[in-house]
Amino acid sequence: MPDMHPTPTRHWPDSRLRVVVAGGSSGQMFGIELGETAMRIQKLRLQRGWSQEQLATISGLSTRTIQRIERGQAPSLETLQTLAAIFEIDVSQLTEQEDKEMPITATNITEAEEAVAFARVRRIRAFYLHVVKYVAIIALLIVINIVTSPHYFWAIWPALGWGIGLIGHGLSTFEMVPFLNADWEKRQVEHYLKRKL
Repeated sequence: MPDMHPTPTRHWPDSRLRVVVAGGSSGQMFGIELGETAMRIQKLRLQRGWSQEQLATISGLSTRTIQRIERGQAPSLETLQTLAAIFEIDVSQLTEQEDKEMPITATNITEAEEAVAFARVRRIRAFYLHVVKYVAIIALLIVINIVTSPHYFWAIWPALGWGIGLIGHGLSTFEMVPFLNADWEKRQVEHYLKRKL
């Protein structure tokens, strides 16, 4: 007997989500399906222990592009080809419906690690330049403050505001905030999956 109650599927603007509602008058069952391409790219990235920023550095794509893809936005063919080359797989493995094992090859692992290392050194250098700039400008403001209005130490306010930003820059640069690095992200995914990626 044919099904008199076809299962409706609701699509949200975020193409990564598709909510399926099934069931009759006695109840409903909800299921959420995530975009295959978005999940595969995130899985491949975490298997290698890369953050979104590191994958962006290695691939030459922007961090914003990586974030949009992992949220479910459909990437262009050129972007897929770039990511497939980085992960050393065929483009079809990022888009096919069947979930197949995607091996981690070592052909370009050294180059990828070097790219990550160079990017990290650049970030550290940028942080130290930030510190030098902070010290120089705040020192100049203090001198101006003492000369122009010695009875009111207004230079403390820019020093505090900028100082908070500088601390945040340092925490991000040296990966001292646990929930902002790839290792934490990978552990959380494995925790919910109850298995290794």
